[in-house]
Amino acid sequence: MGNIQKENFSKPANMQRGHAGVEQAALPTTLQFVDMLSAELDTALEIADPNPHLNMVTALLKAHLSGKIITATMLISASGVPYATARRKLQQLQDSGFIEQRARTRSGRSFSLHPTERLMTNWRQLADRILRLCTEAGGNEPKDAREYYFGASYVPASQSIAPPQVLPEPLQLGGGLRILVHGDPTFMVMENLKRQFEQIIGTNISQRAFSIDRLRAEALRNAERRVSKYDIIAVDLPWIGEFAEKGVLMPLDECLDTDRLDPPDFHTAGWMAAHWGGRPYGVPSQTTPELLFYRKDLFAEAGLEPPDTTDSLIKAARYFHAPRRGYYGIAWNAARGTALGHQFLMTCADFGQPIVNLEAIAGGFAADTAHRRDIVATIDTPLALDACEFLLSLLEFSPPDILSMSWYERIRPYAAGKIAMAYGYTLLAPYFERDPSSPANGNTGYLPHPAGPEGQPVATVGGYVMGIPANIAPERRAAAAEALIAFTSPEAQKLYVLNGSRTAPRYSVGADPEVRRISPIFEAVDAMSLRDELQYWPRPPIPQIAEIIEICGQELHDMLRGTSSPRDALKRAQSRAELALK
Repeated sequence: MGNIQKENFSKPANMQRGHAGVEQAALPTTLQFVDMLSAELDTALEIADPNPHLNMVTALLKAHLSGKIITATMLISASGVPYATARRKLQQLQDSGFIEQRARTRSGRSFSLHPTERLMTNWRQLADRILRLCTEAGGNEPKDAREYYFGASYVPASQSIAPPQVLPEPLQLGGGLRILVHGDPTFMVMENLKRQFEQIIGTNISQRAFSIDRLRAEALRNAERRVSKYDIIAVDLPWIGEFAEKGVLMPLDECLDTDRLDPPDFHTAGWMAAHWGGRPYGVPSQTTPELLFYRKDLFAEAGLEPPDTTDSLIKAARYFHAPRRGYYGIAWNAARGTALGHQFLMTCADFGQPIVNLEAIAGGFAADTAHRRDIVATIDTPLALDACEFLLSLLEFSPPDILSMSWYERIRPYAAGKIAMAYGYTLLAPYFERDPSSPANGNTGYLPHPAGPEGQPVATVGGYVMGIPANIAPERRAAAAEALIAFTSPEAQKLYVLNGSRTAPRYSVGADPEVRRISPIFEAVDAMSLRDELQYWPRPPIPQIAEIIEICGQELHDMLRGTSSPRDALKRAQSRAELALK
C-alpha cells in the first residue's frame, strides 16, 4: 500500500460527527463536565471550599489522556488549597491507591505521577453514571440498549476495556524505542498518539513509516546489518515465511512468554497467520480483512440484494455503471505489480483456487503447512482461468483509470460517491466513515468477497504483525518485548479504534460496547470470523510469496491491457512462479 496522508486521521475528537466522536471524547468530556459543574457550584455557594482531591484527580487525568507529564508540584498547584494542605491531600490519594509515581531520572530524585488502574476504572464508571443521570434528568429515553450510556452494555459478555496504564517501570532503551511501520491509517494513529505511548512506556518513540514495497526492502536491508536499527518492525502477513526463513524476525517464544499475549483473544486466522513452522514470529497489530464495500442506500433504492456470488456482483456493477454521468460500478486493485497481484490471489480464492498446492480442509486450505518442502505453483488452472475472466468482466464496469488504481485510489472515488462498490481493507474505511460529507458515510455495507461457482465467501485476512528483529542488540531485547506487549494489548488496540483505526485483531476489542458503537465494521468482521470466512490461505506465507505476487501482478496487467490472453498470462505466471519456488 502507498503512503497515506496523516491529516485525514488526525482531527481532534470534538471535530468528529456521530457516535464515533462521542465515544472518542468520553473521558475528556466527563472531565470537562465535572470541571464546569464544580465551577458553577463554587459560584452558587460562595462559602464552599475547593475540593483538592477532585481538582488534583481531574488535572492528573487530563494530563494522562493528552500524553503530558505531570509532577507533584503541578498537582499541588491545581489543588486550589494551600501548599501544606495540598501536600497532605496528595499523599492521601497515593496511600489510597489512586496515584502512583515513576522515577524520571536514574537518580530517582525526580518523579512523574500517573493514575492507577483503580482510579481509571472508577472514573470510567463515573463517566457511565453521569451520562445516564443526564439522560434520565432530560427525560430522553435511549433508542436502544447499546446507546444507553458510555462503556455499558446489556450484553453480559461485553465488557468495556479500560485505557492503557503506564508500565510499572520505564523502559531502559538508549535513544528511545525505534519502530519501523507501514504508512497506513492504523500506524498513523499510533504516530498521532506518540506522546501518550511515550508516557506509557516511559521513553521516547521514533517511528519511521514506508509504503508496502519500501517497508519490505528496508526490513530486509535492516536484517543484513550487524545490529538492527529498529527494536520493533511491522510485517505484512504474507511475509512471515520469508522473514522467518531469512532470519529477519526473532521467534516470539525466544524473547517473551507468549501466554502474556493472551493468544485465544486474537482472531484465529490473524494469530495463525503470524506463525511459521509452528512458531509465532509476530503479534497481530492489525487484522484487516479485504471486504466488499457496497452502498446500502443505492442497493435499496434499486431493489437489489447485496451480492453474494460473482455473477450477482457483475449484475450489480452493470446496473450502477453510468460512465456518461461520471458513475461507475466497482473499483478494485488493478495497478500493475503488487496491487493487482494481491487482487488476483484473492480472486482465485473466491473461485476456490489456492496459488500453491495447499491441502484442502474444512473451510478452505491448510496454510499452516505452507512450510512444506514440496510446495508447487498452481496458477495455470481452470479455476484460475475463471478468475481471470471475472476480472475482465469487472474491467468493463470500472472507472477509466482502473489500471492505475491500487489500495487508496479505489477507495477515494467510493468515498466521493462516484462508485457503487469497491473491494477494500477495513483499515481504509475511515476515508468515508470519518467524513460526514461522504455519501458513503453511514450507507456502507460490509461483505466477504462474493464467491464463484466452486468457491465460498472469503474475507482474506490482511494487515500487519509487529515483531522483534533477530539482530536486535541483546541488551534491548527485553525492553522491546515489553513495548511489543504494550502496543498490542487490548487497551492499546481499543485506543487506536477510538482515534480512527478500523482494525481490531482481538475478539475482546471487537466486542467492546464503545467499539461496537463506533462502526458496524467490527460486528461484521466478528460475524465473518464466527462463520469461518476469515482466512489467510489465499495469500499463503511462503518465503517466495512477495515475488509470486509481483509476477502475477505483471502478467495479469498485460492481460487486462489486452496485450496477452488469459491463458497466455496464466501460463507465463505459472512458469515464472515455478522458477521462483526453485
